[in-house]
Amino acid sequence: MHRLLPLLIICIAASLAAAAPLPYRLDTARSMVAFTYDLQGRTTEGRMPVKSADIRIDLHEIGRSTVSVTLDARRARAGFIFATRAMKGPEILDTAHHPEIRFRSTRIRGSLSAATVTGDLTVRGITRPVTLAAGLYRQRGTAPDELDQLTVLMTGRISRSAFGAKGFAGMVGDVISLRIIARIGK
Repeated sequence: MHRLLPLLIICIAASLAAAAPLPYRLDTARSMVAFTYDLQGRTTEGRMPVKSADIRIDLHEIGRSTVSVTLDARRARAGFIFATRAMKGPEILDTAHHPEIRFRSTRIRGSLSAATVTGDLTVRGITRPVTLAAGLYRQRGTAPDELDQLTVLMTGRISRSAFGAKGFAGMVGDVISLRIIARIGK
């Protein structure tokens, strides 16, 4: 029995370690954070680069996964130069005082292909809860059992005025639609 106890402890420790969420790195060159907004009745698209990301995924129990992302608001683009300048200005994102936008998941529910990710979004120093729809998929060209290279698709909508970004309300709609495509790998 004394000989089996150390072996049993090693097996239990190994199984617990295997069950932990695994870290994935973001491929920034093949990922994008896109957003659309209404500008005088026209849908306009912008993009924002990811500054850093901490992504940990448990493929067997999605609720144990976590996501933390920091966006570089100073390098955001709103579709064309005048809209970009206005977006970065004090009336909207105020990137001189708030150069980053942060998201930290607080709860993930559902399945790998149909999850909801709830978390805290901080824009202009104001933090509000948001919920995004998410799906996790194998990347094209990978084998059916290949789970080292994945694509995450997240979508959702936020109110810009809820974060104090109220500038140009007569020209720009309040709802911002998000479409995030993240290519990740072990």
